[in-house]
Amino acid sequence: MDRIYCGASPVPAELWTRWNLDPVLLAALALLLVAVRRSVSGRLAVAVLFVAFVSPLCALSSALFSARVVHHVLLVAVAAPLLARTTGPRATGAPALALAILSVTLWAWHWPAAYDLALSHVGVYWLMQLTLLGAAIWFWRAVLAPGRAPVEAMTLIVAGFAQMGMLGAILTFAPRPLYEAHLLAPFAWGLTPLDDQQLGGLLMWVPAGLPYAVAAFFVARRGWTALRQAPA
Repeated sequence: MDRIYCGASPVPAELWTRWNLDPVLLAALALLLVAVRRSVSGRLAVAVLFVAFVSPLCALSSALFSARVVHHVLLVAVAAPLLARTTGPRATGAPALALAILSVTLWAWHWPAAYDLALSHVGVYWLMQLTLLGAAIWFWRAVLAPGRAPVEAMTLIVAGFAQMGMLGAILTFAPRPLYEAHLLAPFAWGLTPLDDQQLGGLLMWVPAGLPYAVAAFFVARRGWTALRQAPA
C-alpha cells in the first residue's frame, strides 16, 4: 500500500489533532495490554508503544527525521527492554549474534533507499518497525538474562549504544541531506533538511544513551546485590 503511515506531514498548528486511531493498531495494543497486564514492565512498554504509534509523535515523525529518531529510540531502547523483562530474559548461546543482528537491522533501515521506501509504503513501514523491535527484544533478553555476568552485560550495553552513537555521528556530520522523505517538511518547522538530519544524529549520538545508562545501572545493581548475597 503506497502511502505514508500516520498520514501526510503535519504543520505545527495541526500537530495536536493528529492522533493515529488506526483500529487495527489500537486492537493490537489492547491485546498486548491484556497479555502483559500482570507485569508493570509490560504495561509501561504498551504505554511507550502508544506514544510511539498513536500519539502525534507518529505524525511528526512523517515530517521530521529527528522525530523519527525519537520514535526509533523509544522502540529499541525503551519499549524493547521493558518487553524483554516481561517475556522473561534468558541466556542465549551467542549474545554477540543478538547484538550483530540488532546493529545490522538498525543500520540497514537507515540506509537512505530503505528508509525512504519504508516511509512511502505501509507494508514496508511495519516491516521496519517489527524487525527493529524484534531484534531489540532479542538483544535485551540476552543482556538481561539471569546469570549473565555483569561485566559481559555491561559490555553488551556499551556496544549496543556505541553502534547507535556511531550511526548518529555519521548522520550528524553528513554534508548533505540523505533522506528524500524529509526534504520539504522540515521547512514548516523552521528547520532545513540538513538541520533536521543533524538534530536527529545528535539525538541518536548523545541523549539516546540515557536509557542505556539506566539499563547499565540496573545491571550493576543486580550484580552488586548478587555479590552481597553470595556466601562468604
